[in-house]
Amino acid sequence: MSFHVIVFFLFINKKHKSCCYRCLFLCGCTDESFSIDYKNNCFLKDGKPFQYISGSIHYSRIPQYYWKDRLVKMYMTGLNAIQVYVPWNFHEAVQGIYNFTGDRDLEHFLDLANQTGLLVILRPGPYICAEWEMGGLPAWLLQKPNIILRSADTDYLQAVSNWLAVLLSKIKPWLYINGGNIITVQVENEYGSYYACDYNYMRHLWTLFRLFLGEDMVLFTTDGNTDREMRCGTLEGLYATVDFGTDTNITEAFSRQRRFEPRGPLVNSEFYTGWLDHWGDQHAVVDAQKVSRVLGEMLAMGANVNMYMFEGGTNFGYWNGADHDTRFRPVVTSYDYDAPLSEAGDPTEKLLAIRDVIKQFRDIPSGPMPPATPKFAYGFVTLRKVGNISSLLNTLSPLGPVRSQYPLTFEEMKQYYGYMLYRTTLPRDLSEPTPLISPLNGIHDRAYVSVNGVFQGLLERDTALVMNITGQQGDTVDILVENMGRVNFGSKINDYKGLLSNLILGRDVLTDWKIYPLDIDGAITGGWPHSDSEQFFPPPHKEPSVGPAFYTGTLQPNGLAWDTFLKLYEWKKGQVWINGVNMGRYWPARGPQQTLYVPGPLLSTTVPNVITVLELEGAPAHLRVLFMDRPQLSATAPKS
Repeated sequence: MSFHVIVFFLFINKKHKSCCYRCLFLCGCTDESFSIDYKNNCFLKDGKPFQYISGSIHYSRIPQYYWKDRLVKMYMTGLNAIQVYVPWNFHEAVQGIYNFTGDRDLEHFLDLANQTGLLVILRPGPYICAEWEMGGLPAWLLQKPNIILRSADTDYLQAVSNWLAVLLSKIKPWLYINGGNIITVQVENEYGSYYACDYNYMRHLWTLFRLFLGEDMVLFTTDGNTDREMRCGTLEGLYATVDFGTDTNITEAFSRQRRFEPRGPLVNSEFYTGWLDHWGDQHAVVDAQKVSRVLGEMLAMGANVNMYMFEGGTNFGYWNGADHDTRFRPVVTSYDYDAPLSEAGDPTEKLLAIRDVIKQFRDIPSGPMPPATPKFAYGFVTLRKVGNISSLLNTLSPLGPVRSQYPLTFEEMKQYYGYMLYRTTLPRDLSEPTPLISPLNGIHDRAYVSVNGVFQGLLERDTALVMNITGQQGDTVDILVENMGRVNFGSKINDYKGLLSNLILGRDVLTDWKIYPLDIDGAITGGWPHSDSEQFFPPPHKEPSVGPAFYTGTLQPNGLAWDTFLKLYEWKKGQVWINGVNMGRYWPARGPQQTLYVPGPLLSTTVPNVITVLELEGAPAHLRVLFMDRPQLSATAPKS
């Protein structure tokens, strides 16, 4: 007589004061199963044919407060699954220290999806691309100067193995075959588009995923729609899928998948509903009718489709990535992506068109679509100057500088994001304008140059490698260097930041540096500058102020904590914090993005809301910022 031994695991969520029981059969199997039916070219869920209609959502780009709202809207559109990236650097920003709390609480996100009725396609990397800083790889990997990322490099594999041991153990209870909601797991990401084409690396990952997730888990790869990408990105034992957008011939794309997977379900793992923006681009828009038409054609073929993105969200803080083809092109703060749900989670006409298509293929939940979250135009706030950055080093760099004959990179200083200040002195009198040159294109990514506290101009990676300065021997030269986000795609992801090579001033190599790591976020989170007495603030300026400087002000509470959008009209470029939270970068002069999304839950209804601005080039004389009730993602007209 056979029997099953049942072991109950009690998972207690202390934050939500709730608990749930999961049971695993130690012999036999659970009722839940998910597999590939190679005979009938489909997935099987609990033994029955299954077609997923999925959308991508990134928990790392959405405040935790809004996770449930976005998931419900996706469910009400008719999706039965979501696709989720796990950014390694979001959880292990410092080597060996793991953070899965608050906005990083992956298991809470998975639980909310489960409660909502959504299955999960998980993409744990270790590399994810995603227009995310360094493609999700932690910058501390670059402390090994010769490391070959995304390869069988020993140092890289050791770090990957340590991380995946933590992550995969954490997600194993959430697999569908274990009673959770994760139906498939992707290994690596678009590996065929990377130059290394290292099958030993992919085999190592396959071994790790099988070790931690078991033999029955459906593992897959995703690659671009070319033979080369499919050849280098696929591996026996991993189901090969493709990605493509609205301008691709569907039949040809799925024929390419068939060359690598003769049998099994058709899968488009990234069907592009929109596209990303770089600073200086036009805002990307993809026609809603074209998206819905191509979606309908794929679903009619029986294909499984994930829409990338369904909601994009926001690159808060320093998390935006960058591309590097002919030059360095950082991604903007907004990841709106022209997706069916807007950056602020609002349903769009594109969403409604997609829902009308999905209705033709499956029953969708009855009832109205949840409404847009309320927005409010809080109006103008006038800021006041705190001080130039070079005068605030005691606050921003409390441990003081590191002295070095030659410049050190961010990675060598173990400051991976944000800003650092490099200080030296003029080696001789410069009565005539003298060129300051980065001959090896070593400014990564933007340098703001002052002499004796007077702003002289800037140098920029790939585009502005020389400027002129004047001064006297012994004058202080301050160079504030901004890390604008590491490359997230292609062969240049070993993207070191700071001054990567010597600067030449006329005929002299600049040496004898004092290098200040700047903990701006730590200071602001600790209450600065608003915690300082008002008497230390200089009186408001009536003339424009040039060079890197901080400004602060308060948005008075009005009883509402609604979403809003911050417009910095006539401000040049910089970073914004509200109530200690880093909202991201603004650069309206370069565009296209003109406003920053401010989630309502960050605002207080009872005490003044503190706004801190780091302006890098020059503030306008009016020192005003404007809170609007709608975004402006294009330099031409607000998005309605």
